This record gives sequence, structure tokens and C-alpha cells, in this order.
Amino acid sequence: MTGKQNWFRDRSALVRLGAVVGGLALAVAGCGTMMPGGNTSGQDLATQATAGPGPGVSDDSVKVVFVAVDLDAIKEYTGFNTASVGDQEAQVQALEDWVNDNGGIDGRQLDAVFRLYDAQADSPAAEEQLCNQITQDDQAFAVVMTGQYQTNARPCYADRQTLVLDASLYAMSTDYLEKYSPYLWTASFPEYDSFVRSYVTVLDDQGFFEGEEGIGVVAADSPVNRDTIENLAVPLLKEHGIEPEIAWVDTTDTGTLFQGLEQGAITFRSKGIERVMFLGGSRMASVFATVAGSQDGFKPRYAISSFDNPSFFVNNDETIPPDTMNGMVGIGFHPPQDVPVSQFPFPTGDAETECLDIYGAAGIEFESRESARVALPYCDAVRLLKLGGDALDGELNAAAWAQAVDRVGATFQSASGPGNALGDGGRAAIGSYRVLKFDEALGNFVYEGDEVPFDE
Repeated sequence: MTGKQNWFRDRSALVRLGAVVGGLALAVAGCGTMMPGGNTSGQDLATQATAGPGPGVSDDSVKVVFVAVDLDAIKEYTGFNTASVGDQEAQVQALEDWVNDNGGIDGRQLDAVFRLYDAQADSPAAEEQLCNQITQDDQAFAVVMTGQYQTNARPCYADRQTLVLDASLYAMSTDYLEKYSPYLWTASFPEYDSFVRSYVTVLDDQGFFEGEEGIGVVAADSPVNRDTIENLAVPLLKEHGIEPEIAWVDTTDTGTLFQGLEQGAITFRSKGIERVMFLGGSRMASVFATVAGSQDGFKPRYAISSFDNPSFFVNNDETIPPDTMNGMVGIGFHPPQDVPVSQFPFPTGDAETECLDIYGAAGIEFESRESARVALPYCDAVRLLKLGGDALDGELNAAAWAQAVDRVGATFQSASGPGNALGDGGRAAIGSYRVLKFDEALGNFVYEGDEVPFDE
């Protein structure tokens, strides 16, 4: 037995993989089943948001907290191959300098506070503690959030009237965004329901559903994900003649994550399922593929999306079963974690160029787009904050800022992905995708065809 085979049969190594991948801030999109986020209704939140200046707003400054995860430390601990994200605190400083050198936010100086979060110790209690620190101690107007995936995090900030610019791959449906309006936004990722509809359409067009073997869906068992799957994904699959076998996975912690994925792999194998798709987070895809590889003879074909962190598979192909990526197909909307620079020049477009220029002015450079996978969403969040602030009419609070973005949001272009879905009530910026496939000859993922608007 080879060392690699030994690795796949080492349960402790698989559990360790789950813990590690769970700590990769922008690589994780899983949503655990955690503490509730309070009982404040969307209408109550909107009313609160209009009352005078927002928290952290003074006559001459506005405080914004940036939550970062030490991804380089995780990389050193695990030995996994990921591009270094560089000095995140220096990146935040560069963005603060740019904003303040260009008129501030609503004429106020940006007061950027940098906080490092230990994602390996992520828990409902830890996220509640961080929320308390940011909303009570810092009294921030807004938080730019990475590495927080417990379900109590976003409701906590909304209940405290703190604007959330979510820079993590956290699945948020229209209903979820509206529930916590006007506080919850993402400048770098798509709305979840639109993603699911387009994902199913593309998989059907690409022939992924063809064949007599069943389709397995590995699904994060969170309130948002369960609602979307039961009320949207399953009916869509049934329209295509698919009766999916769903493996619900409790992503609360490493133990429940591994147990759910292991049981799902056992069930799928026993039922002869040979095609598997994931809904709800990237750590499930990478860990499931490894778990499945430990079961002799179980080699399903996988669907793939940006939510599944394609770059992890390519960067760590020595630690996953051979041929795992062959035949992978799906949709991509986040180039920093989808395709190499050889397939998508870096930079591409005015927004990405602008962000690189902002960092470049501070002497910050990136070896690749993947190494900018944190810096670009940070830049998107700041650019969106400034866009709304510059168009503001009246007090600087969440409601007024949201109304301003509703008026001018159609002019925004994310540096992190294609299209635009802001303006007129949109809360998630990415509006388009491209077909994503693994190219066996090149050994990496590639985009195919033109950009397509979600839901088209």
C-alpha cells in the first residue's frame, strides 16, 4: 500500500482535512445549523435603520471593521497548497488611504479597523463574541466580513443596526437578504436562488443528468440552504426527470461535517449513484471527494461551481483520489478561485484594474489572481461603500445608504466576478456566470462560452 493510499484510509487525516478546509475563509461557503439570530423582523430593521446617523458615524469619520482570517498560518499548519494572500492589514490600510484621498465616504474620513478572526475555532459563541466586540466595543457603522459561517453571525449584526458587506462565499437567498434588509449585502458574490436555477440549467445543458444512475446532492443542513433546496432545487431537478438522493450534512463543526459526508458517501455508493453535486459550501466538496476516495470502487462524477472552490482541487491534486476532477462541469462566477491566469488574464476589466492600482499605489502586488482572492472582495466592499456614500441624500445610516445604492447600484461592477445585479433592490452584486469545466489535458479548470446573466 502506498503512502497516498495510507493517507486516504487514515480517518484522523480526513478529520484534520475537514477542520483545515473549514478554516479557509474565502474557500468555505458552508452554512452550519447554529444559534438563531434574534426575532427582529425585516420591517423593524428597516425602521431602526432610518433613525438618525448610523452607529460609528461622526461629523468627520465613519468606522468600518474588516474581519480577516490568517490563511497563511493555516497553509503553514496543513501543508496544503494555496496562493498566499499577503498582508491583509496592509491591504486594508491601502483601501483606507484611497478612500480618504478621494473624498471619503459621504465626505467623512474612513476609519478602518482590522481584526483577525481564528476561523479554526469558529463556533456560534465565537461569532457572537466577535459581533459584540465589533458592534459594542468598536461601534462600527459597517463590517466587511470574511471567515464567519455560523448562522447567528449575520442576524447579530443586523439586530445591532450594523451594515454587513459579506466578503465570504456564504449562500444568501433573496428571502434571506430581504429579511435582514437594509443591512445585509455582498459586493463580490451572487444571490443564491439565481445561482441554483442557473446551475441546474447548465448541468442539464451539459448532459450531466443523462444516464440511468441516480443523482446525489450533498447539502449543507442550514436553514437557508434547506429552504432553497426543498422549495427550489428539488422541484427544478424533478422538472428534468431527476429524483435526487439528498445527503444532509450538519456543518456545525468538523465532527458533524465528517460524519455527514461519510454517511452520504456510503449511502450514495450503496444506491449506485454515480453523479454528485453540492449545494451549500466548498469544504463539503473537497472533503467528500476525499472520503469517497477511501471507499474502494466509488468514483462518482462531480458537478462543480465557484461555491466548491475549484482551485483547491487543482492545487492539492496529490491529496485527493486520482481522476477526481475528470468530467467536472458546472458554473463559475468567481475567477480568483476558478481558473488560472493562463485562462483568464489578470487583470481583466476596469474594476479589477482599479483595485490593483489602489493596492499598487501602496506598493502591494499580487503574483496571481488567486493570491488576490481576499484583497479583491475587500476592495469591492470599500468601493460599494463609497459609491453609496457619494450618492447619499441626508443622514448616513443603513437605510439612506441602501436607498442610494438602489439608485446608483447599476453602475457598480465587482472586481471579483462578472455582471452586476445591484440597483432597484438588488443586494448581491455578481450578475453573470460562465460554464466551468475541468480540462484534463491542461490540468486545470477553464471557462467555456460567453458570460450569461443568472436566470437567463
